[in-house]
Amino acid sequence: MRGVFVLVKKFHLVAATALIALVAPFASAQDAPIKTERYTLKVETLASGLSSLWSVALLLATLVGFAGVLLGATGCQSAGGVPSAKMIADDSDGRNWPSFGRTYSERHASPLQQIDRSSVGRLGLAWSMDLPRITNGATVPLAIDGTIYFTVGQSIVHAVEAATGRLLWRHDPEVTKVAKRKLRITWGPRGIGYWEGKIYVGTTDGRLIAIDARTGKQVWSAQTVDPGNELTITGPPRVFNGKVIIGNAGSEFGANRGYVTAYDAATGKQAWRFFIVPGNPADGFENAAMKMAAKTWTGEWWKFGGGGQAWNAMTYDPKYNRVYIGTGNGSPWNRKLRSPGGGDNLFLCSIVALDADTGEYVWHYQTTPGETWDYNSAMDITLATLEVDGKPRPVILHAPKNGFFYVIDRETGKPLSAEKFGKVTWAERVDLATGRPVEAAGARYESAPALVWPSTMGVHNWQPMSFNEQTGLVYIPTLEMASQFDDSGIDASNFRIQSTGLNTGLKMLVGDAPADAGKSALLAWDPVRQRAAWSVPTPGLWNGGTMTTRGGLVFQGQSDGRFNAYDAATGALLWSFDAKMGITGAPITFEHDGRQYVSVVVGWGGSAPAFFGSLAAQHGWQARVHPHRLLTFVLDGRASLPDTPPPAMVKPVDDPAFVVDPAKAEAGGMLFAQRCIVCHGLGAVAAGYAPDLRASPVALDAEAFATVVQRGGLEIAGMPRFEELKTGELEAMRHYLRARARGAP
Repeated sequence: MRGVFVLVKKFHLVAATALIALVAPFASAQDAPIKTERYTLKVETLASGLSSLWSVALLLATLVGFAGVLLGATGCQSAGGVPSAKMIADDSDGRNWPSFGRTYSERHASPLQQIDRSSVGRLGLAWSMDLPRITNGATVPLAIDGTIYFTVGQSIVHAVEAATGRLLWRHDPEVTKVAKRKLRITWGPRGIGYWEGKIYVGTTDGRLIAIDARTGKQVWSAQTVDPGNELTITGPPRVFNGKVIIGNAGSEFGANRGYVTAYDAATGKQAWRFFIVPGNPADGFENAAMKMAAKTWTGEWWKFGGGGQAWNAMTYDPKYNRVYIGTGNGSPWNRKLRSPGGGDNLFLCSIVALDADTGEYVWHYQTTPGETWDYNSAMDITLATLEVDGKPRPVILHAPKNGFFYVIDRETGKPLSAEKFGKVTWAERVDLATGRPVEAAGARYESAPALVWPSTMGVHNWQPMSFNEQTGLVYIPTLEMASQFDDSGIDASNFRIQSTGLNTGLKMLVGDAPADAGKSALLAWDPVRQRAAWSVPTPGLWNGGTMTTRGGLVFQGQSDGRFNAYDAATGALLWSFDAKMGITGAPITFEHDGRQYVSVVVGWGGSAPAFFGSLAAQHGWQARVHPHRLLTFVLDGRASLPDTPPPAMVKPVDDPAFVVDPAKAEAGGMLFAQRCIVCHGLGAVAAGYAPDLRASPVALDAEAFATVVQRGGLEIAGMPRFEELKTGELEAMRHYLRARARGAP
């Protein structure tokens, strides 16, 4: 009998140890209770009170039952018991926001209607969360089973309790310690992905990281790009069929060839890769699609990389088991340099349909053949079913940079309609018989500079548009601005791709962009009739993405710090909140414990706030003065924001004893345009992302300036080093900054 008792005790200890091992990964460092739908356990109590034989039966029952709950939550289902594939596919269930565009359709729309036209006036702040030391808030959160997940800055991922704003965990992949030159290119990704208990985030140094959604611990990491090249990640991963797909960015910063890669979502093992442009024919082609694409290029394009980076839009279509890729611009922008004999240059500026299981090419539609204006197609690829010729038709809705709104047949890739949704002068129309644009004479700056609409920012950029099935309208944050395209003095004999600065193949802008250089609007577009339903002016040029609901509302954050709700049918402003900081990302909505919430990351970030000079600086935001925040709203919310400094324009500093050498200042201006405008702004007028160097005391001291710029003294804080700059070049830049501080053009 004693032997049986000892055996039972040994089994008892093994079982207790197994249970502790099972639940330990889900406990916090403070030994917090582990809560599920059925159980609340505390790790420290599991090994106590197990001396009786009767407790063995209880332990085994608990072990089996609790293991079933946890394994069900972390294996094939979400924490709420709904498989991820079903959650992301279901447009009718608005409880969660589990993907960048909420569902596979990428509509940025919700069926929730507790907050509607009649109740939105009661919407109030539930809570706010400050995000210290963050300089980029251009992002879209997720919300799953009562937890909000989001990334800001250099891929720093947070998990927050949705009802209270309590921080559950924070994951910092320490990008600034490893990204090196890639810090010159981007400011962090625009969103994250979710699948079966894991959060996925890309990094500036090109890693794709899977994080345990409960603990915030890394599960796996895959290096998706060569650490030594200029490619980086700026977009959100998308997840489908147990695979996570990611692209890359950086076509302007080196001889880079774009591609997308799908990985096993559970292990990080590469499943397939598809290149967007062909490589050197002498090396052979990866597939028949690349062989076909190579016929549309001329010269030695592969020496320039070709470009085509898919840095944002990717959409999975469960109906056809395809993934649609929105591809980027050429490298360099100027086609005369990368493909001197002309050609369409496939698959630049296209939607490319791939088999979701194998990555094999299915079809493509190119929105801008032979692109030469940076008119990429990396904007939303939204899935819908519209009535076409009296019959329901599965379609893609696409509003890329080039200013045409496309309705495309999802099965064949054939364009069904295409009309201008903003000011466009580069092309007159799209010929639906051929699918090609009818270009305006001189738009390609063949023999003289050309002023062309839209600008390189497009009529629509990355900020998400949304589609409301009830109104039938698409809500687009639009821009109106022109660009001057001038390649005079630049040709194949003197152009070289550099890894240390921008490579556009055009003359660089050195001066400031005035505050009135562009304008913007929130546009409601009818994709069936291909015409505007209504339009509301928005401040400045660069405003946030949109989100729409079955409650008849459209939400959008603005560059002036207002967070607004509009009537989705008429555009009437129904509600507004002063967020006290510009908003660049897009909001989400979800339901928790029977209440509908709306959340948005408030923060000034992205392309325009980084380098558009006075056009973006006019709003008075400064990242090191005005805090980024996560705001969450609910009906009858009563919270208020902490005290926040008002908007303020930068005041340059100067040293009267500093004598500006005009020749050095001119040379310094060119160096600044090549290397610094991406963060510090056109004409050295920073717009809030990075410090305005006209107001920085560092630039007044030669040694301090060299320490920061050349030796990487602030690299850990995100300021990249420029070790290739010589002492004379640093001095020239200091002369330029002093001239700009004194108001010189």
